[in-house]
Amino acid sequence: EVQLVESGGGLVQPGGSLRLSCAASGFTFEDYAISWFRQGAGKEREGVACIGQNEDNIDVGDAVKDRFTISRDNAEKTVYLQMNSLKPEDTAVYHCVREDPKFGPGCHGRYLGVWGQGTLVTVSS
Repeated sequence: EVQLVESGGGLVQPGGSLRLSCAASGFTFEDYAISWFRQGAGKEREGVACIGQNEDNIDVGDAVKDRFTISRDNAEKTVYLQMNSLKPEDTAVYHCVREDPKFGPGCHGRYLGVWGQGTLVTVSS
């Protein structure tokens, strides 16, 4: 069974940092680019960052560029999202998902399969 399990969210003050983890199982991890997206209350889904199969392709959204960093550890089958200088507008549920290789290698914003419950990030003083 394919699983992507997010963790690491929580309550943090503006300017603070969090590191999210996405633990994968049930598929050949190194064959897939992995994306993080988020959805805030009453907001549309927003792509945050994506990392290619071998870190050869990294795409970070304009809203979080220079603040968020994505990385992966293929041996641990985990993708990380390091979030620094957090702002209240970063408050959302964060999900990780596979990029669909049917549309080509690397990051293209077309997701494969379902995603999990995500991890809630709340940025508030």
